[in-house]
Amino acid sequence: MAKSHFPLISALSVAMPRRKFVTKKKVNVGFLAPLSGPLKSWAEPGFNGCLIWQERINASGGLQIGDHRYLINVIPYDTQFQPDRAFEGARKLVMEDEVKFLIMVGGNDFSRPLRDFLNQRRILVSTALPSDLTPDSRTLIAPSEVHPIYNVTGVDWLKRTHPSIKTVAMCTQNDAHGIPSIATYRAAFEAADIDVVAEILFPIETSEFKPLVQELLSKKPDLLCWDTAYEPFVHALTIEAFRQGYRGPILSCTCDNYVELIAKTSAEFMEGFVFQFPDFDDPRLNDQQISFENPNGFYEEFCARFPGTWSAVSWQYVSVLDIWKSAVERCRSFEPGTVMAMMKVGGRSRNVFGDAIWWGRELFGIDNALVGYWPVVRIQDGRARIVEFGSILDWWSQHKEVLIRHMRKMGLMWDQREEKIAESRYIL
Repeated sequence: MAKSHFPLISALSVAMPRRKFVTKKKVNVGFLAPLSGPLKSWAEPGFNGCLIWQERINASGGLQIGDHRYLINVIPYDTQFQPDRAFEGARKLVMEDEVKFLIMVGGNDFSRPLRDFLNQRRILVSTALPSDLTPDSRTLIAPSEVHPIYNVTGVDWLKRTHPSIKTVAMCTQNDAHGIPSIATYRAAFEAADIDVVAEILFPIETSEFKPLVQELLSKKPDLLCWDTAYEPFVHALTIEAFRQGYRGPILSCTCDNYVELIAKTSAEFMEGFVFQFPDFDDPRLNDQQISFENPNGFYEEFCARFPGTWSAVSWQYVSVLDIWKSAVERCRSFEPGTVMAMMKVGGRSRNVFGDAIWWGRELFGIDNALVGYWPVVRIQDGRARIVEFGSILDWWSQHKEVLIRHMRKMGLMWDQREEKIAESRYIL
């Protein structure tokens, strides 16, 4: 009787390495933001950064879940910063494109109808404005930018390094970015014992800044603050301050395309301008705690492909995608609740600038903001350079009552916002 060959086959099958038959699929991510209009500079550079990230990830094989690899496809939708268009875009991206993750600037785009739709569909959404966060939106997160809370670090640094600053005059546009930022700066200046001698909220349609700057300068402030004004406003305000003879320090949340400002004013005038967003060729971004792959190389590629358009958001949505990708691969799922749980394991994680915690319950009603360190940036010899990584949490531990008081005074606390929404629904 012939011997069976089964034992030999079994032995060979154990000895030989098992091949994984990897299949490639696609996964869609939505980019729902104002890609035209006055807020374009806070969205388009971020989308371009996402394109670089997408190409890099796909070139390396894509996102891996088990034996499957997924090529990432970031799909844009231009909201023009109009709530109705944002709602239409969300429906298109979710129902037609079946996106697994939705990236937003937030603010004016994040209306109640949009929130209700996303809640019903249980879509994981990121916002650049933690002021959008409420317990009513469990799958809305702020994992990268924590505007406007990080602005306290710039004020704190200025006070410690420039103790002669005693007064400030500030202004910004009257919208969902400017108003929460005003409250934050008020708190930061109070904590630093700097008196606000003038404060102006101007309509977003404003185009003439001469009288506005005249009014600010009439108070003879030691410091001018542009709050979270958009790039066109920062440029117009800065140039007007230069023309009117101001030569003191300036503080702003952002200072995109500062090279153009130097050309239109002077290198001496712009020296020492303080803001919160670095160029990614900054040597400090090679520090050990930085959690962004090859920031200098990313900056070089971005500037080569999209010259003259580097901005505060060029890297931000990339950092969001990095956090999402890491969580998806670790939990092997696209399901929003599972991905969020993986992101928030232990309540700690890392943002671009180092260790961070999931935070926000006292301010936003939910711990869905990833908060840690944030850079303070100063123009030195014509270049933006990081002078310090300030701890938002250290400031908060000392001054949280001040910030909460100013937020509540302006009706910005999460429970106040929910009451307003409830009232408007009742009236309807």
